[in-house]
Amino acid sequence: MRKSMACLAAVVMMSAPMLAAEMKGRISDGMCNAKHAKGEHGTKEMTDRQCVEGCVKGGEKYVFVGDKDKVYKIANQDFAGLKTHAGHEVTVTGDVNDDTVTVTKIEMPAAKK
Repeated sequence: MRKSMACLAAVVMMSAPMLAAEMKGRISDGMCNAKHAKGEHGTKEMTDRQCVEGCVKGGEKYVFVGDKDKVYKIANQDFAGLKTHAGHEVTVTGDVNDDTVTVTKIEMPAAKK
């Protein structure tokens, strides 16, 4: 009986590595990650949004930069809200597995009054 319970517990722990999470951060790109340096794309200054759009157009992937500039790969690059919120501060809801998030929802934070 004890062996059965131990095996069952091990199976349950190994089959659920993904955790649903709600995280605050921003949508960026795999080249710049948390830093969008001025003049990085030649001498032209651009906003974070323009930088992300340019890098993604150049072949980079979207990433999510969370707490303490932790960078998460985004598994579902075709998620509709990524392009809309490129460079924005957002709240992302999704399943997290190590350093990868599968996004299920992206929201802008409520406007401060």
